[in-house]
Amino acid sequence: MLILGIESSCDETAASVSENGTTILSSVISTQIEEHKKYGGVVPEIASRRHSENILGVVKEALEKSGKTLDDMDAIAVTYAPGLIGALLVGVNFAKGLAMATGKPLIPVHHIAGHIASNYIAHPELEPPYLCLVASGGHSHIIEVLSHTEFRVVGKTRDDAAGECFDKCARALGFPYPGGVHIDRASASGNPETYPLPVPRVAGSEYDFSFSGLKTAVINMVHNASQKGTDIIAEDMAASVQKTISEILVSRTIAAAKDLGYRKIVLAGGVSANSGVRSTLSAACEKNKFELFMPPLSLCGDNGAMIACQGYFNYKAGITADVSLNAVATMPIDKL
Repeated sequence: MLILGIESSCDETAASVSENGTTILSSVISTQIEEHKKYGGVVPEIASRRHSENILGVVKEALEKSGKTLDDMDAIAVTYAPGLIGALLVGVNFAKGLAMATGKPLIPVHHIAGHIASNYIAHPELEPPYLCLVASGGHSHIIEVLSHTEFRVVGKTRDDAAGECFDKCARALGFPYPGGVHIDRASASGNPETYPLPVPRVAGSEYDFSFSGLKTAVINMVHNASQKGTDIIAEDMAASVQKTISEILVSRTIAAAKDLGYRKIVLAGGVSANSGVRSTLSAACEKNKFELFMPPLSLCGDNGAMIACQGYFNYKAGITADVSLNAVATMPIDKL
């Protein structure tokens, strides 16, 4: 079965053709990072305009690289939630137009489910149920994956996501956008014990996250040092930030796995590319004799392949949409 997957939830316009979910015939991504870098973050209006300009070319290239035509596709999958509403609308409306013009089934895909599905591409042997840590610029969740299309959130951020915390701390340290990758690189030569940072907890919700206080603590430390005329060692602060975020994410995931009886752990989302998160989770899973699955770096960020993959499983489960499908900026994955 051939699925064309389309992703436009933030600042990457992406398309991919997959065969039977896990075999990727093509994957094309047009990124806007360089344009948004001058503003220190994604500007939604600019992102929407660039998606409108790029989506036709990206989809055509994905089809050409796959060696297939639009007529060969069995269905069209598209990210419809959550994300920047203007950006989502570009992908959704383009996919609806293709579905109407060709008579192909239209498959709505939740963005977080797509990130989780990236692991099926990398690890075709992976089967639910399992516990998944999804961490990205906009999401931090601990999710029970009950089946390929059924999810239950057991932990989530109450404010900032882990990726946002990385980026905001990086900005305070003078690193360019996107900051997470610069924190990762700088931390390699830093001492994570130099700057003690708070580990926020949510009373009564042991698996939930809160990164706002951590972000504010780092920003205040940097500003206070500047006011006093002293220097913050960027590499040491980067290492401290990375260690703290990694331990917060991993400790609560492992606690949830133990309490809920899971011995199979999966990592997904943009922050799954962070070396500190990967190594901390790997060590914790090895210590507890848990089986761990992580996507390759090429599948950690937003891409069309993960949407095509999840689209395949949605289609098998009978999840399709008609032309009334609309984009939704905020939608919990367990409220589908």
